[in-house]
Amino acid sequence: MIYDCIVIGGGPAGLFSAYNAAINGNSVLLLEKNDRCGKKLDITGKGRCNVTNAAPKDEFLSNIIANPRFMMSAFSRFDNEDTIAFFEMMGVKTKIERGNRVFPESDRAHDITQALIDACKNAGVEIRHKKVTAIITENAKVLGVRCGKEEIFSKAVINACGGASYPKTGSDGSGHRLAESVGHTVTEIRPSLVPLVSPDKLCRDCMGLSLKNVGISFYTDKKKPIYSEQGEMMFTHFGVTGPVILSASAHLQSSYPCTLYIDMKPALDEVTLDKRLLRDFAEIPNKAVKNAFNALLPAKLIDPFIALCGISPETKLNSLTKEERRKIVTLMKAIPIRITGTRPIDEAIVTGGGVDCREIDPKTMQSKLVSGLYFAGEVMDLDAYTGGFNLQIAFSTAFVAGNSI
Repeated sequence: MIYDCIVIGGGPAGLFSAYNAAINGNSVLLLEKNDRCGKKLDITGKGRCNVTNAAPKDEFLSNIIANPRFMMSAFSRFDNEDTIAFFEMMGVKTKIERGNRVFPESDRAHDITQALIDACKNAGVEIRHKKVTAIITENAKVLGVRCGKEEIFSKAVINACGGASYPKTGSDGSGHRLAESVGHTVTEIRPSLVPLVSPDKLCRDCMGLSLKNVGISFYTDKKKPIYSEQGEMMFTHFGVTGPVILSASAHLQSSYPCTLYIDMKPALDEVTLDKRLLRDFAEIPNKAVKNAFNALLPAKLIDPFIALCGISPETKLNSLTKEERRKIVTLMKAIPIRITGTRPIDEAIVTGGGVDCREIDPKTMQSKLVSGLYFAGEVMDLDAYTGGFNLQIAFSTAFVAGNSI
């Protein structure tokens, strides 16, 4: 049998592209090397699955870091509202949370996975659990795929293998290798949406501490910040993580080493903060410095912060010099954390880099080098900030690829 389309990969992009190809009357075979589809999807959003983001189009596209212009056509054809409507049609009700993040009402990622699998089965997609070892081509045209010694023929192939993060779920870079084997360029692969590493003792001392509504800025040796944002972060034994840190990692790319500055009071400028300190300290002049920050800092951060200031914790507040108070204000607005790099790519939420988008037609997702070869999802050089944007990239590109068969 010669299939109309073979889809490699049973993640969100693979399942959705297979479904779209099948509802157009094509015979579709989906090949997934794991024993079940959607293993990575099941663990996204801490098992809740941030399925998309409800931001308006311009705001949505501004959250795509790599190749946003490439995504304009796909997003205009299948956007975040379409994604929500599809899952509602499949019986999965959704809800919108802070930051326009969209989740299933059930808070179960597997409901999203199962909806995609059910959609494929209802559309007649054949699912087999086999590992694709090669894409068969002749004269720059797709003929099918090879699974070990078995050859399976088709008129078209969609490479939806994902990136290189979370290799235990099957997202191990195999899609990049398959693309390279037929002549495609793969840009530098790097972890994106990944925790950052710091050698600083303060991080270890504050391990497990979450900070909400803090400002962060990253600097190298230049005066202009590489990235600035406000949000939630957390200290760990290896450095820092949390939503605002993960988004920063996608933007920093290879700007290491650098310094992260944490603004504990982003709503106050230094003058206003200094006046507040003077007022607070005047009410408790005989207290020691170590007992003066309960209303200003989380308890776990107080001792490391005082040490950073270079002030004895037993110093009475009425004995503080203007210089020492100035140091407190400066550090409260900019606690420095040295950043030396990222955690490994297998701890990244998404992969930065991938198949070069210049070699793919954005209106069809078809290769410009090999006729009949299409791409969908994270295997391409497309990534975005955290918040549901990356899954929407998968759905939009899968819609276009599936409907182009």
